[in-house]
Amino acid sequence: MGERTATVADMMQGYKDRRIIVTGGAGAIGGSLTAALADAGAEVIVVDDLSSSSRRGIPARSNVRFVEGSVVDDGLLAEVFRERPSHVFHLAALFANQNSVDNPERDLEVNGLGTLRVLQHAQRSGAQRVVFASSGCAVYGSDPPRPVHEDYVALDVHTPYQATKLLGELYCNYFSSHFPGQQGLSTVRVRLFNSYGPGEVPGRYRNVIPNFVYLALRGEPLPITGTGGETRSFTYVGDIVDGLLRAGVTAAASGEAFNLASDEETAILDLARAINEMTGNGAGVRFVERRAWDTQRRRAASTDKARRVLGFDARTGLHEGLARTVAWFREHWAEIQAEARF
Repeated sequence: MGERTATVADMMQGYKDRRIIVTGGAGAIGGSLTAALADAGAEVIVVDDLSSSSRRGIPARSNVRFVEGSVVDDGLLAEVFRERPSHVFHLAALFANQNSVDNPERDLEVNGLGTLRVLQHAQRSGAQRVVFASSGCAVYGSDPPRPVHEDYVALDVHTPYQATKLLGELYCNYFSSHFPGQQGLSTVRVRLFNSYGPGEVPGRYRNVIPNFVYLALRGEPLPITGTGGETRSFTYVGDIVDGLLRAGVTAAASGEAFNLASDEETAILDLARAINEMTGNGAGVRFVERRAWDTQRRRAASTDKARRVLGFDARTGLHEGLARTVAWFREHWAEIQAEARF
């Protein structure tokens, strides 16, 4: 692509007839990414252990193959990487903060060792690029400047998940710099900010928006942890996928980190009210005790670098994204109720 940003046509042409591995490809982001890659004419291999997703999230396409298993399984990865992919999108992770607090050793195994093994196999197989899904809540600490830029990194982590996502970024840097010449591995680190949208099933270890929508449709009050004035940059899954695709094919992205986020900074109480209004839920909200690790009062990202280098722009406004999410919940209500993990 040279130094210019990729157009949509550039981006999709860059994946045509390529073999691509998507770890965590049964999740909400991974499933949407897999569908986009398949539509572009790629052969996609999805690796997922279904611990936080289901087969229903994997697009039923002739050019999509599913391999059930964990990224910790070295033998499974050896078999998959014999296919010699050109690109790897590493989305698989033990999600998220509370899950890591409850299961810190499993968090280290999946997010630390799993990421290391994916990078090892990618380098040995001759993959051109690994795009690593990092987290905006992990690398910027409790009170970063707003909007936070990619060159700001903090070490005051409060959960194992934050530590292992930062570890994953460090491993990416190591693989980019350690192997010389043609043995080198191009890596791109994308820092996702509060992704939401169709495909994400609610549960104890899930994000606030699917949980709020689920409770609202059940006619229950929405739990606010804290004052409700806390803010986040909620980013629609389609925009996240667009950023991931751009990160995979933009030459100037190699070795870099990018925020993939909405420019909207939304208070949690405003989010709850919007969802209640959209679903017709009259139960309102209830205030509950803040979780000990939840120290980030406000979160807002600068996307200047992603816009300049990748051509990324989060185009989906919160109201539009919420409407699509609520519509998906209504359409799949029976399956969601069966799969909700609380």
